[in-house]
Amino acid sequence: MPDLDEPGGWLLTLDGTPQSYVDLGDPTHLEFEYVRRIAHLADVLAPDGEPLDTLHLGGGALTLPRYLAAARPGSRQHVVEADGPLVDLVAEHLPWPAGIEVTVGDARAALAAAPAGGADLVVADVFHGSRTPAHLTSVEFLRLASAALRPAGCYAANLADGPPLAFAAAQAATLRAVFPYTCLAAEPSVLRGRRYGNVLLVGSHAPLPAEPLTRLLAGDPFPARLAEGAELGALIGAARPVADHAAADSPPPPDGAFSIG
Repeated sequence: MPDLDEPGGWLLTLDGTPQSYVDLGDPTHLEFEYVRRIAHLADVLAPDGEPLDTLHLGGGALTLPRYLAAARPGSRQHVVEADGPLVDLVAEHLPWPAGIEVTVGDARAALAAAPAGGADLVVADVFHGSRTPAHLTSVEFLRLASAALRPAGCYAANLADGPPLAFAAAQAATLRAVFPYTCLAAEPSVLRGRRYGNVLLVGSHAPLPAEPLTRLLAGDPFPARLAEGAELGALIGAARPVADHAAADSPPPPDGAFSIG
């Protein structure tokens, strides 16, 4: 659907759930807060304008790849999207710039086939409807992501959860079992378990740029907080890492969570 208030803006919805927002005139315009948070992470991973080799698991309308293509020219980007008709629809109505490779396939299978140590950034933003599929939530899956990253590379996953944040806690424990440096970003009300919302998980084998990332997150129209160290440990609590045999889809959103006018 076109955004009547923003020339060049388009909103993609799937089964009533807002999935992507694209501004064809300005790809650095990021409407969704969780996309802004991932972009902030990319912004602090390397000096301004420096290319980032990125593997995107889940494509939608390719909002983040378009952003990186504009902000970091020369970035090599591979997008894996399971929904072939969606890829065709986006290609027809919202064509993406050159330099972004898009393939149709399963995210985990593509990750397993990715070149070892080839990516600066792996982004997992995969939803089946409004839920993250179980096979993308396990230690085994994260080990594949770890293998695809360069030594200083970073993994980022967007997920959604609500009170009492049991899924987010288990996912943070799973992330921490694979990556020695981990953090979590979300709006304060989500972190306090007061409402359903997006949670960004970040993991790396190198120290994370927490201070500049914290500043960028705090400056957003809907500020997010960064939890790491002891604070992240308190959120995880007694949650244990998730293995393939125990993995489950993320919880369904409450009624009206993604209602649009």
